[in-house]
Amino acid sequence: MRQSQLFPKTSRQAPAGAIAENHKLLVRAGFIDQLMAGSWTLLPLGWRVIFKINQVIREELNKTGAQEILMPLMHPKEIWNETGRWEKASGVMYKLKDTREKEFALSFTHEEIILDLVRKHLQSVADLPIKLYHFSTKFRNEPRATGGILRGREFLMKDLYSLHATEEDFWNYYEEVTRAYLTIFARLGLKAIITEAAGGVFTENRTREFQILAAVGEDIIYYDPKTKKGVNKEVFDENKKNFVEAHAIEAGNIFPFGTYYSDKMGVYYTDKDGKKKPVWFGSYGIGTTRLLGVLAEVFHDDRGLIWPEIVAPFKYHLIAASGQQLAASKAEEIYKKLSKSGAEVLYDDRDTSMGQKFADADLIGIPHRLVVSDKTGDKVEIKQRSGNKTELISPEELLD
Repeated sequence: MRQSQLFPKTSRQAPAGAIAENHKLLVRAGFIDQLMAGSWTLLPLGWRVIFKINQVIREELNKTGAQEILMPLMHPKEIWNETGRWEKASGVMYKLKDTREKEFALSFTHEEIILDLVRKHLQSVADLPIKLYHFSTKFRNEPRATGGILRGREFLMKDLYSLHATEEDFWNYYEEVTRAYLTIFARLGLKAIITEAAGGVFTENRTREFQILAAVGEDIIYYDPKTKKGVNKEVFDENKKNFVEAHAIEAGNIFPFGTYYSDKMGVYYTDKDGKKKPVWFGSYGIGTTRLLGVLAEVFHDDRGLIWPEIVAPFKYHLIAASGQQLAASKAEEIYKKLSKSGAEVLYDDRDTSMGQKFADADLIGIPHRLVVSDKTGDKVEIKQRSGNKTELISPEELLD
């Protein structure tokens, strides 16, 4: 990608009213743009990061036997009435009517939708377990859509749903997803703390949150530094010892529903004795746009973003020295060769000062900066965004 063609350009000024670092940096660097409170456009750089986050999640969920689908975002009132959540979750739902006065809700979650889907197709115990997930938009009437992209009224989420014949099989998968989530966050460079929490409008059961320590976090948790397990403040027993208080951001959450929803919606299977039994049901969420904000909060310095290579929008940021024709020609050749080899390169071909190019490279935060100039001769200067050391390597070494 040629930086001269990249939309939009970087900004020197943080948006008015921005407090959280993810808000300041992601907007300034051109990853996101705010339409209104809690509503964001993912710009080309931001969408590339989301795409890579999704791929990490997809790879780990597929290992558990889960299959990817895509469900609707507008739901009829009747399906929410089956579980009583049309009224119970009214405070968080966006509701609307069409021209025929038929009532709908925009998706704030998909439990009812997945259960309706499964009950149409579930016939016998041989069909279980069922594990389905999708990446889609959620709409939630957040009272305070603050903290940049961390808390939105419209956001992207991965939600996985599993249905099982027995309680034992459900809990085994619940633990398997827990391990998969820890792997996902570790691959992204994040240290997640498994945190016991309340179920909100989803369930009366306790749930597991995956919390990332961050000063901007709205959640207060108490955790054991040795075991890396914690408890959310809302359910914390103050008699527990050796727990440290900290602010954190909830990056994921998993919910055990038992047979509560399946009983209400008549999602049954026939066992080997011909008896009908309700399925055991759970859901597992990761806010992918929130993860974009979490990564920005965790990986930055006073100059800008520092993306882990696995989710960086590009691997290399290639810079041609300003006003040097020979260097520009060499950079053009390197750009074409890297692109042909499949490497992801952002090539700063703009007619601007080197100071501006270096400042933008630091702000955008691509892992490897490459500089071609008259001083580098027939070599390329390479520098890691996370460090200060530079070295000269040949284009051939770079391509290898």
